Amino acid sequence: MAGNTLGHLFSVTNFGESHGPAIGCVIDGCPPGMALDAADIQPDLDRRRPGTSRHVTQRQEADQVEILSGVFEGKTTGTPIALLIRNTDARSKDYANIAQIFRPGHADYTYWQKYGVRDPRGGGRSSARLTAPTVAAAAIARKWLGQQFGTVVRACMTQLGPIVMPRLDWSQVHQNPFFSADATIVSKLEDYMDELRRAGDSVGARIYVEALNVPVGLGEPLYDKLDADIAKAMMGLNAVKGVEIGAGFASVEHLGSTHGDELTPTGFRNNNAGGVLGGISTGQPITVSLAIKPTSSIRTPRESIDTEGASATVETFGRHDPCVGIRAAPIAEALLLLVLMDHALRQRAQNADVRPPTPVISGPGSGRPDPL
Repeated sequence: MAGNTLGHLFSVTNFGESHGPAIGCVIDGCPPGMALDAADIQPDLDRRRPGTSRHVTQRQEADQVEILSGVFEGKTTGTPIALLIRNTDARSKDYANIAQIFRPGHADYTYWQKYGVRDPRGGGRSSARLTAPTVAAAAIARKWLGQQFGTVVRACMTQLGPIVMPRLDWSQVHQNPFFSADATIVSKLEDYMDELRRAGDSVGARIYVEALNVPVGLGEPLYDKLDADIAKAMMGLNAVKGVEIGAGFASVEHLGSTHGDELTPTGFRNNNAGGVLGGISTGQPITVSLAIKPTSSIRTPRESIDTEGASATVETFGRHDPCVGIRAAPIAEALLLLVLMDHALRQRAQNADVRPPTPVISGPGSGRPDPL
């Protein structure tokens, strides 16, 4: 099975299944000499883990990370870092009734057609459970990028189903189970999710993620543009069906006279480009929005077929997120961090000696990161 590694110089290979003994990843390319222990990784896993509120799956996983290699006497050695997260609360029996039936909107059908093998236990390899190792790996990238450039990556939910969250107060994001930056709307979100859970249905969400203090020059045109790699990584996240960089689809209605971000000696006037021009970072904030589809595993009966092609009705029981977008903010952060880390090392490897005479300028809401 190919397609389990993200990145070139900072590469993360993900392994495991939702209901297997453990999940984890191997990270290659982490620079040596950085202080690292499990305490650097665990907080990000705690933000993503299941069972944190009544609005998400009630699977109770501690998601305690173990560092198996690549760290000696508290510092990275430059050799592969292996991270392990043991599964302790899998209930495979919950999936017995769908072992031979495909859930509409789920990867059940395509995995079966591609591999000829079906692992119905929580979705097996297609489960969002496999995002935990991604988050763990990205915590290492977060620390390195923060130390090198002061890079900050953060995310929040901006829409849950029909409910839009217009305010952006970052201090509120970790004060509620929805990662909402709008505290005034949390009670409405809770009522909506309670109603949805009683109905046995699910809903989608919109996630916003941004990176501040990003070095100028990240990205490798033509085919490894920074925004292209960001979009690819984000589309690799379970349930994501749309990615916008900067102004995104709103650009359709813009005029060229207003869309292009004007440059001044003191910085860019705006950031419609989302911090990327020609596939290369500008030093402005990287801004990304994700559209996440409704969860496929729901109690509502739906029409489907079984593995023999006969008509069937599917109902999914067990423990599932009525909205997978609720826990997606830390995962979106992780994917952006991994792409930035990989491109930072690639930029350093090829262009560390480049020093153009033009000073680096900043943009709205950004600092003044130095070029690599």
